[in-house]
Amino acid sequence: MKVEDAKKTFDYLFGELNKVIVGQNEMLKQVVIALLADSHALLEGYPGVAKTLSIKTLSQLLDLKFSRIQNTPDLMPSDITGTYIIEEGSGGKRSFKFQPGPVFANVVLADEINRATPKTQSALLEAMQEHQITSGNNTFALEEPFFVLATQNPIEQEGTYPLPEAQADRFLLKIKVDYPTFDEEIEIVNRFAEDSKKANLKPILNKDNLLYLQHMAVQIPIASDIKKYAVQLVTSTRQKKDLIEFGASPRASIGLIRAAKARALIEGRKFVSKDDINKMAFPVLRHRLILSFEAERQGMHADDVIKTLLK
Repeated sequence: MKVEDAKKTFDYLFGELNKVIVGQNEMLKQVVIALLADSHALLEGYPGVAKTLSIKTLSQLLDLKFSRIQNTPDLMPSDITGTYIIEEGSGGKRSFKFQPGPVFANVVLADEINRATPKTQSALLEAMQEHQITSGNNTFALEEPFFVLATQNPIEQEGTYPLPEAQADRFLLKIKVDYPTFDEEIEIVNRFAEDSKKANLKPILNKDNLLYLQHMAVQIPIASDIKKYAVQLVTSTRQKKDLIEFGASPRASIGLIRAAKARALIEGRKFVSKDDINKMAFPVLRHRLILSFEAERQGMHADDVIKTLLK
């Protein structure tokens, strides 16, 4: 498969997504970038801006096993990973059998992840990092490819448990989902409040296609000066003490380069450009920086700080 063919596939994929999702193109592109980089993504936005719908639609277009976990404060780790049940065998013999939980899928939508307790969040953490879960004395491997696409909304702080820094770091990208423009909202109203017929979506990519495209994305070449530029950008987060208390780790450098390669492939380019690095710096770094008191006092957000670093 050539880069041009890959671009045609992605254009078709986004075209199909747009049959259901109005606008939000940058967000959809970033979710696909996370999949190509074989990583997880966290979507943050207000309720009702199509976070869940986007992930569900995407999973329909990928011929992959999909499951959804609605996080609540009373959700237990075993509700995610699975649990042992007693099974009656022949002759009245009883044995324990493992009943896999919803995490045993290729695409796991963890809705409102910040509403689950830290104990439950950490059950998802092992799955995300090690692609396996431990239950009792046994370890079970998860099927590849494996993605966690999580959503959270930034306004509800009652009864939420903010993601610990170490866990937020496991997500390659933190994707901001904004409100649609006025014209897009008119289109949304036309499509969902007046038209009742649903778009008929057929899978475009299967597991093998996706694994192949991931392999292709890793192979996209990056010039050494662009690579140095990306690493300098990440290391500068550790030196700018006036704005950033704690900077990003080497995991961010790896993530930034992998995300930039995936973006280049989606755009149909055979190399990584400086623009790829600049565009991906926001979703890769925004959840990995802890701002200083001074920056917060000035009312700066992580994105404002990343803008100053890019200058």
